[in-house]
Amino acid sequence: MFQMFGTAAIEAVHVAEKISDCGWLICQIIFAGYMIVLAVMDIRWRKLSLIVLLSGVLPLAAGFLCEREIHIILLAAGAAVGVIFVIISRVTEDSFGYGDSILIVITGGFLGFWNILSLLAAAFSMAALFSIFMLIRKKFHRKSSFPFVPFLTAAYIGGMLFGIY
Repeated sequence: MFQMFGTAAIEAVHVAEKISDCGWLICQIIFAGYMIVLAVMDIRWRKLSLIVLLSGVLPLAAGFLCEREIHIILLAAGAAVGVIFVIISRVTEDSFGYGDSILIVITGGFLGFWNILSLLAAAFSMAALFSIFMLIRKKFHRKSSFPFVPFLTAAYIGGMLFGIY
């Protein structure tokens, strides 16, 4: 009986080692789920719940526990990019939403400086293509607005699938 318990304990250690080897992937998947929830909220209500938005601090904190080789300064710089967007939201009187900006702060802190820049480039490119398409189809006019979080989410998941992040 003790031998069977010892074998189970050894197998549990092996499972724990495999999970720790996949730690970053698990953190990425959890963060993708968080972003999907926010994207659905943004599409459905054009507003993000502050509580759900700030719950992103949990996967952000979990990202620190994942074994990655990224310097804390790059993570702080990534969050600082989001702070710039918060300032833009303030200056434009919420033309670029505060919720979008806060999500960029959290995502920047999760991914780091260079990755948030590539994510933003991809998200803004997709949003521009969407806008052009909708203008051509005469569904939008110059003053139309649309939710941005779905583009951030698509860019994040795309980058995750292609191994960019």
